[in-house]
Amino acid sequence: MNWQVNYALSYIWKAHGAAAAKHLRGDAIQITMPGQPDAVAVISAANTVDLELVMQCHAEFPDMDFLCGYRKECAFDGRAIRYLEENAIGWGSAGTLGSAIGTSGLKAAAHKDYFFSYRLIRQIRSVTNLDREFDRVFTMTLITGRTFRVGMIMEYEPTADAIRTFWDRFGPINIAWNINPNGNPTRSAIEAGRTLGCEVMKWEELSALIRSL
Repeated sequence: MNWQVNYALSYIWKAHGAAAAKHLRGDAIQITMPGQPDAVAVISAANTVDLELVMQCHAEFPDMDFLCGYRKECAFDGRAIRYLEENAIGWGSAGTLGSAIGTSGLKAAAHKDYFFSYRLIRQIRSVTNLDREFDRVFTMTLITGRTFRVGMIMEYEPTADAIRTFWDRFGPINIAWNINPNGNPTRSAIEAGRTLGCEVMKWEELSALIRSL
């Protein structure tokens, strides 16, 4: 049994009991909860979940209900997200899987760290197009025609290193949006962003910017 499957089972057993999940084969587990149909979750150890990996998992497990990127640093790219959502397969982190177990929304679940922030952007009328490149990166086009590449930063109080690391992994961004509602970016993060060529913002600043253009 692969390490990530073992950890996922232990995580579920601790929360729901040993009868809640079992190993099927490979990277797949079966989840059994009272009042819900049995579900199949595939537990990936990849650092990045791309379209090729998603299609391989779906071919091997046609009944897959959820694809879990178990590593904390795992990111889902945009094409993978679109494939999963078009095929009614939930996706996200171990925390996302844990929150969705026992609900009727496993197939519709999306990464809990970014779900609400991305929905906020989708609801703004002056945003005419969204291209989701990764679970935490999107390019938005405003009604004025201007475009901004935005990175969603989840850290409680992002540091300069957090901004630089994000930039190195996902490429240049115009806006680093600190989506954690309970903290604020550090001064060093703001200065690092400016040095790189991006603004570090909270929702209030980003919302005001969008509506002012």
